Amino acid sequence: MAWNEPGGNGNNHDPWSGGSKDNRGKRGQDQGPPDLDEALRKLQDRMNAIFSGGKRRGGGSGGGAASGGGFGFLLVVIVLAALFWAGMGFYTVDQPERGVVLRLGKYYETVQPGLQWNPPLIDDVTKVNTEVVRTHSHDSQMLTEDENIVYIDLAVQYVATDPKAFVLNVRDPEESLAHAAESALRHVVGTTDLHAILTEGREALGVQVQARLQRYMEFYGTGINITKVNIKNAQAPSQVQEAFDDVIKAREDEQRTINQAQTYANGIVPEARGEAQRIIEEANAYREEKVARAAGEASRFTALLDEYEKAPEVTRQRLYLETMQDVLGKTPKVLVDVEGGNNMMYLPLDKLMEKQSEVRDSSGRPVRLDDSSLRQITDEVMNQLRQRQSSSSTTREGR
Repeated sequence: MAWNEPGGNGNNHDPWSGGSKDNRGKRGQDQGPPDLDEALRKLQDRMNAIFSGGKRRGGGSGGGAASGGGFGFLLVVIVLAALFWAGMGFYTVDQPERGVVLRLGKYYETVQPGLQWNPPLIDDVTKVNTEVVRTHSHDSQMLTEDENIVYIDLAVQYVATDPKAFVLNVRDPEESLAHAAESALRHVVGTTDLHAILTEGREALGVQVQARLQRYMEFYGTGINITKVNIKNAQAPSQVQEAFDDVIKAREDEQRTINQAQTYANGIVPEARGEAQRIIEEANAYREEKVARAAGEASRFTALLDEYEKAPEVTRQRLYLETMQDVLGKTPKVLVDVEGGNNMMYLPLDKLMEKQSEVRDSSGRPVRLDDSSLRQITDEVMNQLRQRQSSSSTTREGR
């Protein structure tokens, strides 16, 4: 049954009552709802009694006790609020981060990684990651130096190396980076022709954009370091892409032909130079040989002249025999001069050498005529001629 329900066997007092007879009597006569002011006052009295150690000064007025209890309660609330406020000031800065502290809106310090504390509501801490590599992508169409339209898609990689400048110098560093990248890209593309951008100049384009963009960031004081600018795509607009592809293929064919010609030249020119050097060396050797031979011949002639002056007849006969041996020894023809006869026989050994494949023995096998065979045939012919000559001489003497 509720505490204020009628008929509750006289237990119709409020739960905050002190339980005195007077109060029970008064509440028994009044069956209405409890007095909230009185309940709050009693609760405050009890709290004051608890925080004041339960001691009441004898003879003191009730108003003085309530004032002392209110001061203790206020003190506890202040202590709890101070603890809560102090607890809110603890925070952790990770290893790759730095904390930029603003005290009452003014830069105060930059804290390092670890557990940190700053007074809340007074200091404002902004954490900045100084090691992570951020990426900004940008693509647009722009004019080249030769007044052609080209589509460029690039990615800018950067790191926030100066936390203070990154937080305070510029309101929005990423937005500033985007505008600066657009400006740097248009400036570099505007000073480069289309062929270089579409072919071998793409890497150089990225390097130039990176250098110019880094100068912009340093001038603005954003605390950003550009690590890399990658040109992901560079092409003509889609409306004329096919025509540009044909032009690029033609240029590639031209370059391939030039490379082939250069390769051929690199192969043939050293070979021709080597051949020329060989001919020069052979000519020098021939010259030295002829000069040396002429010098030897001159020395030999001088020596023969000395011998000829000593014995002219003997030297003349010797020279004749040596000359005939030298001349006739180089010919395959054989001339036979029979002593006492007027006829000279000619043996065509060169013809026999040419037709040696047609000469066969009794078994039909081809016979090869070498030098010894030819010499044997010549000796037999000479013997036959001598025998005939001797028989002819005997016949003439008998007559």
